[in-house]
Amino acid sequence: MSTLALRLNGVCKKFGRATILQDVTLDIPAGERHCIIGPNGAGKSTLFNLISARLPTSAGQIELKGENVVGLPPLEINRRGLSRSFQITNIFPNLSVFDNVRCGVLWTLGYRYSFWHRLGKLRDARERTEQVLEQIGLSQRRDTLAGVLSYAEQRALEIGITIAGGADVILLDEPTSGMSRSESDDAVALIRRVTEGKTLVMVEHDMSVVFGLADRISVLVYGKILATGVPTVIRANPAVQEAYLGKSLSRA
Repeated sequence: MSTLALRLNGVCKKFGRATILQDVTLDIPAGERHCIIGPNGAGKSTLFNLISARLPTSAGQIELKGENVVGLPPLEINRRGLSRSFQITNIFPNLSVFDNVRCGVLWTLGYRYSFWHRLGKLRDARERTEQVLEQIGLSQRRDTLAGVLSYAEQRALEIGITIAGGADVILLDEPTSGMSRSESDDAVALIRRVTEGKTLVMVEHDMSVVFGLADRISVLVYGKILATGVPTVIRANPAVQEAYLGKSLSRA
């Protein structure tokens, strides 16, 4: 039996009287690339916020690699090997590309609040940062301020920051949003490369990206999991085609 990276059991989220997520139950094996799709307002980003502890659950259990993490703060969950990106690009625009990635590296290497270390002399941090820059294709932009990168480069940088700490469970929230087709193709190749051997959970609206990348897909509609399966099964599911904005996934 495969080891589970994530297990959600009866997860619910309410804001006042409004139920956003209801009885979400889902197992994601280690090493799987899993996409979560659904119409706007289905609760996809809220689900990511529960898994990463940006929001507390109203009910249910979330296990990360077999350990219940409900109630833990985001930092503790990150220390246990989970990292995420956001819909809106979340970088330090006034720092260089190199320094953005190095910020993601330092804590994992144990420096944390170590004010007496000189950053320029931390060889392990520099080497890990350079490795990540090579992975995301931004080595030639290392000294460029992040705020002047193109949109696609900023998204690549955010993915680099997400993986910099060495997490083995990666959550990406709409990583190709706003990209052209060629940019999306490059982003998919990047995601495939940097998550090799890791568990990827991704929210995405671009069906060509979803069907080209996912091992399995879950469809979230009105806060509930409508279906989970391999891409061919999801593509052919009439209930999914009807519920997902009336769009036939067979055209994707």
